[in-house]
Amino acid sequence: MKIGLFSDIHSNFNALKVVIDFYLENPCDEYYCLGDVVGYGPQPDECCNAVRVFSNLTILGNHDAAVCGRMNYAYYYDAARNVLDYHARLLSPDNMEWLRNMPYTFRHPMGFTISHGSPIEPQEFNYVFFLEQANQLIPHYGELDFITFIGHSHLTKSFAITPDSAVDITAPILTFEDGKKYFVTVGSVGQPRDYDNRACCTIYDTETRTIQYYRLAYDIEDTVKKLFDSDITYNFGKRLYLGI
Repeated sequence: MKIGLFSDIHSNFNALKVVIDFYLENPCDEYYCLGDVVGYGPQPDECCNAVRVFSNLTILGNHDAAVCGRMNYAYYYDAARNVLDYHARLLSPDNMEWLRNMPYTFRHPMGFTISHGSPIEPQEFNYVFFLEQANQLIPHYGELDFITFIGHSHLTKSFAITPDSAVDITAPILTFEDGKKYFVTVGSVGQPRDYDNRACCTIYDTETRTIQYYRLAYDIEDTVKKLFDSDITYNFGKRLYLGI
């Protein structure tokens, strides 16, 4: 079985279209979105509409939770908070209700879990992209699935975990072995932060037990133009060009 896994679209419809077109040319059996459909970008409603049709299931991200009233985001910095307020006004009632009903995690019968951040207290949206954070999961080793796929950091960091240690295994293609458990961050469709400004998505092959990352160029200029024409600060457009 092939599983398409993607995350952190952040209202970047041009990037999402490229990812969906890629999957249509390289079809998978199932597709899962790991959250943050909204936030930062210019087209939240269009992204929600497309993901609702395309994805088998979408997990709640922190920006999704903030927009639909499932978390307090008063501590966010002003620019991010202002975008979330703006997106709450743009979303259709149907899409707002969709966000309100997203699950925090999903455990797949094929032996993997999807979550936006750490699946330990998932409502806290804790990051796992430093080795220190991966080591903090060791006490929960028995609770973890064989593989946990996450988003949230907009990076492509991955870790192998044993009952005694965690090791960084970040690579373009990963192979999963018995006797370990894995945390894999699937990157960001709409706002990468690894200094590669192309959209990122992945395909997990359950038979070969491998996952591969794909980077896809999209029309950043048009996205930035739409952003500049909206009520969103121009700094979010600059970040798209830089991949940060």
